[in-house]
Amino acid sequence: MQNKNEYLFLCTRIKSLERNLLNQERMERMLEARSHEDALDVLTECGYDELPDTTAASIDLALTNQRHKIMADLASFAPDPEVINAFQVRYDYHNVKVLLKSEAMGADPAPLLLDAGRISVRELTDRMRSNDLVGLPSVLQTAIVQARDVLNATGDPQQTDFVLDRAFYMDMDAIAQQAGSEFLAGYVRISVDAANLRSVVRTLRMGKNVEFLKGVLFGGGNLDVPRILNAVTSSVSLEELYAASPLRLAAEEAARILEGGALTRFEKLCDDAVTEYLSGAKYIAFGEAPVIAFLAAKENEFVAVRIIMAGRMAGLDADTIRERLRESYV
Repeated sequence: MQNKNEYLFLCTRIKSLERNLLNQERMERMLEARSHEDALDVLTECGYDELPDTTAASIDLALTNQRHKIMADLASFAPDPEVINAFQVRYDYHNVKVLLKSEAMGADPAPLLLDAGRISVRELTDRMRSNDLVGLPSVLQTAIVQARDVLNATGDPQQTDFVLDRAFYMDMDAIAQQAGSEFLAGYVRISVDAANLRSVVRTLRMGKNVEFLKGVLFGGGNLDVPRILNAVTSSVSLEELYAASPLRLAAEEAARILEGGALTRFEKLCDDAVTEYLSGAKYIAFGEAPVIAFLAAKENEFVAVRIIMAGRMAGLDADTIRERLRESYV
């Protein structure tokens, strides 16, 4: 890890950029705006390009452009590129999923690919089609081979996703270790915990057995896999298991919906627990933590924009959309 003093300029830059984040007040204005155009006008205050129209394609393009702009801005000042890379990794794995499934179905992957990863869409596409993976990050290489084998053997895209999601968290953890960032490592752990709690709830609601659950849990969280499995098999309640975890409220909600009911609030509480962890960066003056928290906040912002605009275009009322939104970082 670089000397934290080397982050002084970048953290000052982050403080400036945080003023443009889509905060709670701006989200409310988007929700209550009289027209889609008025809702999107709020985004120009956040530094987004002006949209030519209110179509889903234009919104996606605006989000893509904003993502590239932010990444380029921060990368030009970052003392340690690994911190920035950590928020490009998810797009590598997203693109691998798209390419493998499109390959299996004989479909065109282009509309679903996102050029925001460590590896460009063009390079990743060429390498996977030619099966020349040398030079790609080692965890990603192994994951591509394993996922392709699983898809060929089972024809089950969900099994392929499990392989790639597990590799994604391993890759993120490897980056955190290489960067020497305990804050990033903590972000990975709480993200794994949230993913595992979701898997427990879905497994129990489907009535699947513990062997199925074992196959969909990820290692590397604050709660290790054996402890989760032991709790489920010994009928320890989710409230007990997560009593000392930031996911306590999500676990309490999970216990209420195991027999059925909407997952909306549960999913929101899982994401809010991760945001709560990131909010700790507000009390760190400088170093890599404020950068990591800001990048995560931008990713949450992109999700919020999609939820709001998709809901509006589907004719949903503001209260229904509001229920689906996560806590804002700012």
